Amino acid sequence: MLVDFLLIALIVICVITDLRERKIYNKVLLPFLLAGLVLNSVTGGFSGLTFALAGTAVGFSILLIPYLLGGMGAGDVKLLAVVGGLKGAAFVLTAAVYMALAGGIMAVIILVFRKGAINRLKQIGMFLGGLRSGMKVPLGLDKDALNTTYPYGVAIAIGALAAIVFPAGGGLF
Repeated sequence: MLVDFLLIALIVICVITDLRERKIYNKVLLPFLLAGLVLNSVTGGFSGLTFALAGTAVGFSILLIPYLLGGMGAGDVKLLAVVGGLKGAAFVLTAAVYMALAGGIMAVIILVFRKGAINRLKQIGMFLGGLRSGMKVPLGLDKDALNTTYPYGVAIAIGALAAIVFPAGGGLF
């Protein structure tokens, strides 16, 4: 229960800073990671420490490739690693599935409600129609549309909360 409280406190803080400043701070993440390592070690001994370290490694590796490709901020990668350090590998894998769903929904909402959405949707429709008929129609998205970012810490938070409410093996998967 204490670990769930810590996780909720972590994601609330990170969502606030991510929405306000588009940053997730190491000075927030490090104490929570250390707390996860210590709590899991105290409650589970060496196997608890292994549990936390494995969760950290899995959480880190899930978003490492998107980060290396430039599609994700380093704070997002570290946040998911800390989620894994607090709750373990199985939890962070479940949270990552929910996170991906939330992130996809957020991306669609941003695409639809951002300025120029109708033009972008027309361009995508023409591109798909061209593919269907065997023509190569350029996608024609402007550089602003391709460089749009959004606070992915929110998707990570939604994923973690969903994993608490709907844990793996709880009937949803």
